[in-house]
Amino acid sequence: MKKGLIALSCVAAFATTSFSNDANTEMYKQIQALKAQIEALEKKVAAQEAAQTQKVEQPTVKVVDEKRIENIEKKLDTVSKTATAAKIQSGNDNLKWDVDFRTQVDNIQYKLADGTKAKNNALLTNRLWLGAGYKADDNSSFHGKLSYNKAFGDTANHSQSNTNPGYADFDWVTNENATDNTLKVKEAYWLYTQEKLFGSNIPWAASVGRRPSTDGLPINIRNDQKENSPLSHVVDVEFDGFSIKLDTEELTGLQGSWFKICGGRGLTNATPRFDMFSPAYSRDDEKNVDVDMLGFIAVPYDNGQYSVHMNYAKAWNLIGFDQSSLNTFNGAYAAYNPLYGGTPNATTAYNLQMATPAFKDVGDIEFATILFKTEGIGNGISDYLDNSVAFASFAASKTNPNEKGMLGSLESETGTSVWLGVNAPCPILPDSAKIGFEWNKGSKYWRSMTYGEDTYAGSKIATRGQAWEVYRTQKLTNALSFGLSYVLMQYDYTGSNSFFGYDGTPHEIGGAQANGMNAVESAQDVRAYMRYKF
Repeated sequence: MKKGLIALSCVAAFATTSFSNDANTEMYKQIQALKAQIEALEKKVAAQEAAQTQKVEQPTVKVVDEKRIENIEKKLDTVSKTATAAKIQSGNDNLKWDVDFRTQVDNIQYKLADGTKAKNNALLTNRLWLGAGYKADDNSSFHGKLSYNKAFGDTANHSQSNTNPGYADFDWVTNENATDNTLKVKEAYWLYTQEKLFGSNIPWAASVGRRPSTDGLPINIRNDQKENSPLSHVVDVEFDGFSIKLDTEELTGLQGSWFKICGGRGLTNATPRFDMFSPAYSRDDEKNVDVDMLGFIAVPYDNGQYSVHMNYAKAWNLIGFDQSSLNTFNGAYAAYNPLYGGTPNATTAYNLQMATPAFKDVGDIEFATILFKTEGIGNGISDYLDNSVAFASFAASKTNPNEKGMLGSLESETGTSVWLGVNAPCPILPDSAKIGFEWNKGSKYWRSMTYGEDTYAGSKIATRGQAWEVYRTQKLTNALSFGLSYVLMQYDYTGSNSFFGYDGTPHEIGGAQANGMNAVESAQDVRAYMRYKF
């Protein structure tokens, strides 16, 4: 409205100038009267705007009820605690699941001592891991992993089942062998943590259950996953037990140092329930005594780039076959197998079944390893070397046999193994792909506890001879990845993948049958997989 009045004022002014000398006096008077009315109207509007500007609202004063505010604060505190507990139970720390699903094809080739070959051009498998975790409070948590590992088209209780006869369902490797479609427990343990040990500034943790004892450092580098415990150069096998870990950096002054005591039971001596001759779960004196293991893992130094890792363990009452039982079985097998001039019929099949040897306690064994690892080669030399990982590991095993002998010897025997590896960005797609190379060398009496190594052609870590592996992994999406690897194991001695008795005797492989058996001279595994992890 104000703009309109100003416009009318301009018109009036213009009209006054134009008609001031006009002879028509009447028209002039009318214009002057109109001008006066406009000026009066403008003053009125200006006065209203001024009054509106000067008008100030007075605030409403309310009386503060301090008691009421105090009650509200108490209610808010109660609501906050309830909300936190609800968050722990239903949102923040409830049972969390993760998935690791792998579909893989393996081309497996064996060359035998007599020049013949055995192979499987396309072993197709699905492996599923369902990880679970629950953190009830700041100090305690649960961790678990369910697993199934199954060959395409395979199932339980038929002629192609990989469960009976055989050791596919053996407790040490129940989740690393392709069996049936049942879901098994791979890991299940509780973990308790504290920031102070007896008041001292030493963080510590304790855990008991089905241990995360496969895929430890450095085999986890090839497998593209976080390392478990212990070091996989000497122990990569499923078992149940405990661990106590101390962070010793404050105590020793060595950066990143820690120490862990681990123990467990590999096999138990107990009578089954409803046994006709002994009370349920009592000791069975006719079977092997318990197989137990105790040792430690130590990291004396870890600055984030360079680290040193050590592992020592001793296992008691290891299992194996004695010489007499194994010779009887080999004779029955030769009588049944046409490759050795035998005749497969009902009689030879029955004799072979009856001659199948039983495990016996053959003695104890000690393991030790030391590993050096660098996360990044050099310091700022190049982005490529900064993103590369290299390691060198040396391990030894020492047997302590009883009267039945270990590895075919009644004397204590020492074996050694060297393992070198590097993992680096792939020159093609360095941001999403990795390439790696590993080399293993094991001596005549080298004996590792690596039955859980996830390689269908056998444990390359246990090789008495040399093993090579080259691999490539690539992330396709945040969850989906692709992997390709080639493993070649060349054996100088037999027994690399056997147990600890006479079956593990290191007979030299030189183009002839070793110990009456057609031993494997070399094995290779070419595998490709797609993997989904989230």
